[in-house]
Formats: sequence, C-alpha cells, structure tokens
Amino acid sequence: MKFSMIFEAQVVDPTPERERQVLLDCVEQAVYAEEMGFDRVWAVEHHSLTQYAHMSASEIFLTWVAARTQRIRIGHGVVTMPFGYQHPVRVAERAAMLDVLSGGRVDIGAGRGATRQEMSMYGVRAEDTYPQMEEALRIFSNAWREPSFEWHGSLDIGPGAILPRPVQAPHPPLFMACSKHDTLKLAAELGIGALVMGFAGADDVRDMRKTYDEAVAARTGERLVSDRANDHLSALCPTVVLDDAERALRLGTRGQRFFAEAIAHWYGNAPAPTGYAEDEDHVAAMAEDRDRLVAKLHEADIPARPADTGTFNAEHAYGDADTAVDYVRRLAEIGVDEVMCLIQMGTVPQDVCMETIRQWGERVIPRFRQGADR
Repeated sequence: MKFSMIFEAQVVDPTPERERQVLLDCVEQAVYAEEMGFDRVWAVEHHSLTQYAHMSASEIFLTWVAARTQRIRIGHGVVTMPFGYQHPVRVAERAAMLDVLSGGRVDIGAGRGATRQEMSMYGVRAEDTYPQMEEALRIFSNAWREPSFEWHGSLDIGPGAILPRPVQAPHPPLFMACSKHDTLKLAAELGIGALVMGFAGADDVRDMRKTYDEAVAARTGERLVSDRANDHLSALCPTVVLDDAERALRLGTRGQRFFAEAIAHWYGNAPAPTGYAEDEDHVAAMAEDRDRLVAKLHEADIPARPADTGTFNAEHAYGDADTAVDYVRRLAEIGVDEVMCLIQMGTVPQDVCMETIRQWGERVIPRFRQGADR
C-alpha cells in the first residue's frame, strides 16, 4: 500500500501575506513528506475558490517541490481538463517537461472544475465538462505515440510534434477525481485510477472500492483511453496525529469543519466558513450540521446518502499514532491501494501539520511496509 498527501492550500481569513505563507508552508510539508517516507504528493487545481483552495497553478507548485526532492512522486490531483481552462496539448507539454525534469515522477489526474465560480471565471459550460475531460484524456494518452501527432474531434490538432517526450512511456499514469459512484464507474471504463473522497468513512470507501472493482471486471475495453489500464484506487484520509490524542481530535475536527463549510459554500451556496474557534466542540458542531443537512434533504424528498453528509463525519485518523494505525488497517482490509492523507486543512497550524507528517513517517507508515510486523 502507498501513502501520499494532498494539498489544497486552504487559507483562513485570506490576506496576501497569509496566502503566501500557506503556499510556502505546503512546500515545506511536501519536502518533509519525502524525508518521512511518503510515496507521493498530490496538488489540486482550483480557481477563485477563496479560503477553500488557493492552489491555482499546481504545475508551478509541483515543479518547485520536484526541484527540492529526489524520490517522491509528483501528482496532479487534478488538472482541470475542459478546454476553456487549458488546451490539452498545453497540458501534455507541461506534464512531459515536469516528467523529464523530475526523472519520471509525474502522475496526472483529470477533473472537471465544475463549480459555478470556476466555470464563470473561464467561460466553461457545465454540459461540456464530462465530454471534454474524456476527450482531453484521450488526446493526452496519444500525444507521444508517434513523432507527429494529430487529432480530429471536438478539436483539430496538428499534425505536429508534442515536445518534449515524457520519461514514462508512452505517458505518465492517469487518474480521475471521483466523488460519486457514477464517476468511479467512468474511471474504471476508461482504465484510469480513481482518487476518491473518504470523508464518509471506511464503510463508504468499501462501497466505492466495490463499485470500482465491479466496473473494472465488467468493462469491455472499448472505452479505454490508453493501451495500458491503471486500476489504482487512492482514498482520502483526513488526519491529525499527535502524542496528545485529545488535542489531535480537537484540531483535526476543527480543520475538517472549516473544510466542510468551505465545500458547502462553493459547491452548495452555503455561507462562507466561520468555524474557527479552537475551544468549540467541533465534533458536536459537525453532527448538528449533518443533521440539518439530512433534514433539508428529507424536506426536498431526496434520500440522504453517506457521501452527501460525509464531510461532517469525524471518525477519521484523528488521535495518536495507534488511532491512525487502526484506521489505516481498516482501509488496508478494504483493499485501498493508496492512503491519501489530508493534513493541510485551513485551521490546522503548520507545526501540527509537520508533527503529523513526522508521526506518520515514524510510527504509522512503517507498520504497513512489506515485511513489517503489523
């Protein structure tokens, strides 16, 4: 099983100074992750989602991290693929350049960038996001197979060379952000790895693993975007780990509450995040928020699923190292290929993020390496 970290670059009460510090803090965490034995770092791409994600140019962030590391893999989790955000050839050129400079360490995840805010900034239409994301993946996976590339679909490209060529032939591994079961099925049919949200807990991850595996087993191969499938499933694991388990739970749930409020704001038109007070009972507050959401869904005659209320679930790897080991064991039993740690949540202090990385590197990850006494 692999271990990674994902970065949103969340900023509480943003000012230019706080924003700059958070981005530098994320670099410090990513570099330390290599020292502590993590296998990969992921960086999102979002646009204009104030507080929730200030990681708008992840290709620059990941290049900066790659230059300061030697081994750890560098993952786009994800690139917004609809054509209004960026031309697929430009994605291919940037990814290949980073793959060359990092010595073949790049992974590429695809996403839609489908919030109203982001689409309005780039003139993207919601109905175009799925077909353009899939077409962009097909363009990307074929870009370097011949010295001269051309494509004639929604876009007319070439003929011409896509330069440079990546170290990983014919292309870096492909992934997709999957927050719904339908997207999991699509990722499996396309033959690309799944980056799944894990807020709803291990039981929901088990259901998502089952959906993905069944779709992989049932696919005919007609929709594969490449001649090599990547059936890797990475599950999100929100975590804060300290020797003081009670403080870890308090800071972790506080950070998750900020994360949940930010998601609700940008994806569901809720108020902007306000849950900052460290002395609040954030476990109880999230439970109340979950109950209010369930009631709202019931009023609209919409069934409430775990995925709908998952961001308010506090049962994650918050506590001491043993708590984290127990949670990872549950994910391992489910068959997760990669545990994707979410540590940088807006209100979690930098020293706590760094200590969490150390605890994972010294006391959690070694328990799951080959040959370890689990």
